[in-house]
Amino acid sequence: MCKEYINRIKIALAERNKTNRWLAEKTGKSDITISRWVQNKTQPSLEQLVEIAKVLEISPKAVSYTHL
Repeated sequence: MCKEYINRIKIALAERNKTNRWLAEKTGKSDITISRWVQNKTQPSLEQLVEIAKVLEISPKAVSYTHL
């Protein structure tokens, strides 16, 4: 059985009333990249997750991967 890993970026952004575009501007990533991450179509690296957590001022664990 294949495990699907997802991140919690969408949840973290919603809890802070922030948009994908805001995150893209803060991280220097494209809107498309952020959109793919938020929709869990692709996954950011662990280093990118740490960067996102810093921008959102939260623990990296709050945006890290979970599996279904």
